Amino acid sequence: MIKELKLTNVGPAPAMALEFGKRLNLITGDNGLGKSFLLDIAWWSMTRKWPSEINPKLTVGKKVQPRHKGESAISFSFSGKVKDVSYESSYERREEAWTGSAGRPANPGLVLYAMTDGSFAVWDPARNYWQTRNGVDIQERRPAYVFAPDEVWQGLKADDGTVLCNGLIQDWGTWQKEKGEAFNHLVQVLKVLSPSDKEVLQPGDLTRISLDEARDIPTIRMPYGQDVPVVHASSGIRRVIALAYFLVWAWEEHRKAADLLQEEPTHQVVFLIDEVESHLHPSWQRSIIPALLSVMEKLTRRPDVQLITATHSPLIMASVEPVFDLVKDAWFDLDLEQGEVKLRQRPFVRQGDASSWLTSEAFDLESARSREAEAVLAEATQALSDPGFNANEAKKLDARLRRVLSDTDPFWMRWRFVAEKKGWL
Repeated sequence: MIKELKLTNVGPAPAMALEFGKRLNLITGDNGLGKSFLLDIAWWSMTRKWPSEINPKLTVGKKVQPRHKGESAISFSFSGKVKDVSYESSYERREEAWTGSAGRPANPGLVLYAMTDGSFAVWDPARNYWQTRNGVDIQERRPAYVFAPDEVWQGLKADDGTVLCNGLIQDWGTWQKEKGEAFNHLVQVLKVLSPSDKEVLQPGDLTRISLDEARDIPTIRMPYGQDVPVVHASSGIRRVIALAYFLVWAWEEHRKAADLLQEEPTHQVVFLIDEVESHLHPSWQRSIIPALLSVMEKLTRRPDVQLITATHSPLIMASVEPVFDLVKDAWFDLDLEQGEVKLRQRPFVRQGDASSWLTSEAFDLESARSREAEAVLAEATQALSDPGFNANEAKKLDARLRRVLSDTDPFWMRWRFVAEKKGWL
């Protein structure tokens, strides 16, 4: 589990520092202020490779560069398999690389990263950790498994053509035909990640979608009874079933590798998820975080899970209010102040609903209304205290208010009281 991250002359701000919660960590802020950047740094700190270094097909997960001339540093600490690890890395400009510690790196457990564009990455402590030969450490194992979006579905191959992963379509079909533990896990994970108890994601019958394609395609059984091929599912469903497959595949491969090594599977799992609400209907946004916190319980008996996610969604923030633990969880917010990015760990105060979160420090909106409504309300508020405002102007303003406000907007009570008192209406 990553514990601390400190950045100097790296990214959008001169300096940043985070002390992560042990369980849930939320990162909010406007576009371009560094949310995805922080997730990339967290991944690199635990795995020591940038995702796009391993898979050049990625358009995200690029190596970060120093902000300006001068010394730059990335300091981090995390709890490894044996002990806590702290390290400070500096940037070597001639090598265009961040320095690493000599010798065998620490083992952070299973690290999973779901990126915004549908790319996925996994660092497996059984398959990606250093190898020992004749008592000497050698780094021959693959540094991580990094999937471009299409590779999640169609499979991942090494440069020499070796199949590293069959991909969602083939694995799902094989698991379903075998009806073994992997498929049972997939069914359970899909159920946990479903939008509600009334709309449960469950596999339908395998199908063929083309006379020219000789492979079976998995389907999702929709609430209205139709089995829809996963390749034809909506963006939201594809996002969640890809995440479900990714979790099951990573865990199954880790468990098998641990068995070959005659080791116990790890109980430490770190999820990094960028824009967790991506493509999801509001009803789904309300359930996804609690689901992700509990999903590993379907795969292992003693999960120790840390979730770090960036979000733009007020519904996500509202949805975690019942589960947010002030001892184990943390909320970080990025703001632009006088031309400079500031990162703060804010106290998590329950807002009660999504509209209140929109006007909170997380999103900094003046109201949850439209821009047009905000402008008209500002005029109306000023008019209420303007002694020179007349009835003719009030009628025109009243008509504009009716075009932008609902009939039950609380401003009407104040407006009508003053308007009647002044004889405007």
